[in-house]
Amino acid sequence: MNQNENWYTSASGLGKRVTLGIMTLGVLLIYSNASAQETQIRGFADFGTNYTNEQVNFTLGEQDLFITSDISDRLSFLGETVFKYVASSPTRFDISIERIILKYNIKGNHNILFGKHHTPVNYWNDSYHHGRVLFPTIFRPEMFGKGVIPLHTTGIRFQGQNLGKLRFGYDALIGNGGASTDALDFNKKKSVMLGVNMTPVDHLRFGLTYYHDNVPAQTVQHHTSNVAKKDIDQSLYSASVSYFGNKFELLAETSVGINAYNDTLVDGTTKEVSPISPAGYLYAGYRIKQKFVPYVRVDVLEFDHDEMLFSNNTQRGAILGLRYEINYLAVVKMEYAYMETSHQGEQLSHTNTLNFQFAVGF
Repeated sequence: MNQNENWYTSASGLGKRVTLGIMTLGVLLIYSNASAQETQIRGFADFGTNYTNEQVNFTLGEQDLFITSDISDRLSFLGETVFKYVASSPTRFDISIERIILKYNIKGNHNILFGKHHTPVNYWNDSYHHGRVLFPTIFRPEMFGKGVIPLHTTGIRFQGQNLGKLRFGYDALIGNGGASTDALDFNKKKSVMLGVNMTPVDHLRFGLTYYHDNVPAQTVQHHTSNVAKKDIDQSLYSASVSYFGNKFELLAETSVGINAYNDTLVDGTTKEVSPISPAGYLYAGYRIKQKFVPYVRVDVLEFDHDEMLFSNNTQRGAILGLRYEINYLAVVKMEYAYMETSHQGEQLSHTNTLNFQFAVGF
């Protein structure tokens, strides 16, 4: 072996030792920082089956990765990533960043949050995210899948919680609107949401919110296939009442969308059209022997025939279910669901479905 080869061998060995030392130090630093930051990684998953149209289907739900970390006494991080199947492919799954939030405690119970949020327009969207084991029913209420609720907003949120004797709370959120991505808004004007809530006694909560957005024509609203047919000035008024006691459970929410636009008449003049489209649901359950909860939910969506943002199909439905809580991280649910869909008063279809779900947290 010549001198150059000896030098190369020695340098290579030294490089390997230095690299190994750096990697070891990095692992130790990551471990010590993770311990100091109290980083926690949790997950949720669910499996289901349904019987509809004389056919049994087995389904995989979402796998949810939930990360929280206390970076300092005032600064914390929350991240939620979901792996979910693609309906058009038998084997393909997509990755979706559902939430990334940096939370800074201003003072006391007042906080400022930066990132991608579940828009706190009502109790359900602010409380139940993608861990199906936490849902009182198998699926979200119908209004969440029809574009009525702006599920996510990327922006800045001011929040106050448990203030005073009535445990008053407030939310103010400004961010990208419905016609946006997580990094780009296709509208110069921002969406705005204002909300208040209070919990006067244990388990009972009242909430009111207002949401406003300007929706450009021919844009697709995220999480839906809805296309805005005109430039729309959107206002959404929401109210909720919830009670989850030791025995009785109640959750009732309604949202009224007023999606105004200018319509051109035959003579060439324009007039403002302001269709009013209410939607809501009522859930009630009663706990038996701690682990069994029979429940019922009624859904109603009444879309105005002049509606240009939401679908103008009216829907009415109900579910009757039973939830068995093995423990707080494992739940089995069974439901019978009936849904009737009509277009401008004419009945189009009705469906009957039996659903089963096994959901866990880990």
